[in-house]
Amino acid sequence: MRQHALAGAPLHDSLGGGGRNIFQVGKSKPTIINKEAKTGVTFKDVAGLAEAKVEVMEVVDFLKNPGRYADLGAKIPRGALLTGPPGTGKTLLAKATAGEANVPFLSVSGSDFIEMFVGVGPSRVRDLFAQAKTMQPCIVWIDEIDAIGKARGRGGMMGGNDERENTLNQLLVEMDGFSTSGQVVVLAGTNRPDTLDSALLRPGRFDRTIEVGNPDIGGRAEIFRVHLPKLRLGVEMQELSETLASLTPGFSGAEIANVVNEAALTAARREKDAVELDDFHAAMDRVIGGLERKSKVLTKEEKTTVAHHEAGHAVTGWFLQHASPLLKVSIVPRGMAALGYAQYVPKERKLHTKEIMMDTMCMLLGGRIAESIFFGKISTGAQDDLRKVTRIAYSIVTLYGMNSKVGNLSFPPRGDGQFDSQRPYSEEKAEQVDEEVRILVNSAYERTLELLTSKKELAAQIAQLLLEKEVIHRDDVEKVLGARPWKEATTFEELANGFGNSVPEEADVGPAAAAAGQAAAVAEVMKATVAEAEASKQN
Repeated sequence: MRQHALAGAPLHDSLGGGGRNIFQVGKSKPTIINKEAKTGVTFKDVAGLAEAKVEVMEVVDFLKNPGRYADLGAKIPRGALLTGPPGTGKTLLAKATAGEANVPFLSVSGSDFIEMFVGVGPSRVRDLFAQAKTMQPCIVWIDEIDAIGKARGRGGMMGGNDERENTLNQLLVEMDGFSTSGQVVVLAGTNRPDTLDSALLRPGRFDRTIEVGNPDIGGRAEIFRVHLPKLRLGVEMQELSETLASLTPGFSGAEIANVVNEAALTAARREKDAVELDDFHAAMDRVIGGLERKSKVLTKEEKTTVAHHEAGHAVTGWFLQHASPLLKVSIVPRGMAALGYAQYVPKERKLHTKEIMMDTMCMLLGGRIAESIFFGKISTGAQDDLRKVTRIAYSIVTLYGMNSKVGNLSFPPRGDGQFDSQRPYSEEKAEQVDEEVRILVNSAYERTLELLTSKKELAAQIAQLLLEKEVIHRDDVEKVLGARPWKEATTFEELANGFGNSVPEEADVGPAAAAAGQAAAVAEVMKATVAEAEASKQN
């Protein structure tokens, strides 16, 4: 009876999948946005990506006014690859392109070409470009192209890998093959450009690689001004956007949108009539440190240890010239593991010196050393600090050539899943590297120990203030420790103009001082070397 029922059933019903016919499985079904349709997103909605926007808008202008370029002998770019970290606005740029291009826009995901049936991937690629050719001129958008564009010859000899390579081969042929049409422009996005096949990246397929990075302070202010009008604010928007931009270094566009939404939710939770600055502070705490864990009850001894640990970070950073400006210190448990944290506003330097990196290491070691000074014992709370110290120390020695014994050499960092035996230097060199790293960390430790021993009374006062308030801000710290010995850039104007990023004493921005300050800043940048130390979140 079972065989009889199956035999009498229609083919598409027996296959399941909502009535899909087996002969349609190789068809591509992109989201098609006709030139009359609107996505609701235009280039005006894309803030903080000025350079990337210009590149993409030029492609759109090619399609809108081909005659102007053809008269000069220019050819339309075959493709453009948008690369950058997650959340920086690659897909948003694609949506804006679809809304403004005035030509058909076909949107697919790289995973749409992956199927359990052999040959389906290449078939869907052929069908996608066949549809595109009937609509040309048009734009094809492939999101997360690394799903099918990974370099060939990796991953063993499994059948699934061979199928993916066949899909990639078909994509290469369609983009620049024997019968390629010049009226189909391919845009693609990925946050893993290093994994893509070199044949896919060459000119003639992707003529342009557009880097979509995290916005600078001016870009962040623009992004805030896109999202803030949707909220009922209790403060003036222009001033608020600049203040928030200076407090969110390194944030992507998606994280900024999340902060704005969290601030509105926080204000609603507090039953306020408008969203105010303290709601944004609470939102940033939640985004950076995680959800406040009110259920995580600490013993009095643990709370005292955490308070002195964070006080050690705060005092050490306060009296080091190159340390990032302190924003707040908290001993409120947040997230999965953090029992407390010191939040800084890192200066957006492009170049770092060895002295800057050593000061950062000292600041990170301040928590562990404070525990040792006050209690005569250490805890596991410094694990994240020690991980960062280790990374910075090895970067100084092996990556940036800042060690006299090892010399001006730069070895690539060990990748994920790579064994130590695969390092590009000998065992003797490895022993030398380990010894020099140990010397660096010990020197930073001794320097921090001497500093905190001399400032022990001040650190104790900061710890006591933390135990009373749980969260203290820069003004509270300044009342105890006094003004910092070095002037630093803290306002939006100072940070946007780059003053104080290299030399805190020169953080003086005014209508008359701009030219002289600019020259001084450039002179200081020329003295700097290369490095980047993560210090915006401390455990």
